[in-house]
Amino acid sequence: MDHIDLPSESVESAQPVVTPPPAPATTVVQRVQKPAPQPKKSNGAPSTLFQATGRRKESIARVRLTPGLGKIVVNRKEHEIYFPREALRLAIHQPLLVTHQLGKFDVSVIVTGGGLVGQAGAIRLGIARALLLSDPTLRAGLREAGLLTRDPRAKERKKYGQKGARKRFQWTKR
Repeated sequence: MDHIDLPSESVESAQPVVTPPPAPATTVVQRVQKPAPQPKKSNGAPSTLFQATGRRKESIARVRLTPGLGKIVVNRKEHEIYFPREALRLAIHQPLLVTHQLGKFDVSVIVTGGGLVGQAGAIRLGIARALLLSDPTLRAGLREAGLLTRDPRAKERKKYGQKGARKRFQWTKR
């Protein structure tokens, strides 16, 4: 057998050098920012149709904006006929007024559920979101007017064993 040179220390104290196994590769997670929603395109050409959804209470409004003269149609009726109250018509016009887009877009809306006030609020949110798709620079004005925030209020549910959400049966002592 060949001669092995050991350090000047004794054989018992010599420990073999063990290298630890390589550490597992750490995974780096990066948050990927979603791209801004783009309007629908067909045949590679930029779209002139902007679609958005608005909700309020039990109402859901599907809004379509197309360049036009400012005609607003709700469930295939003129909005003046569908919404008899001036306050509700003003609510629908509000996003267009704030952004100075009144008369530049035709608005077509399909709205379901709820009552007229909830439907008008849903249409208002849908129009604001569709305007944002048409021109992202309008965000500041719409946000300042509070038109991009969905109103989360909804009817409170009735509780079992009671008359309503808050109303209780009358208590009698005897």
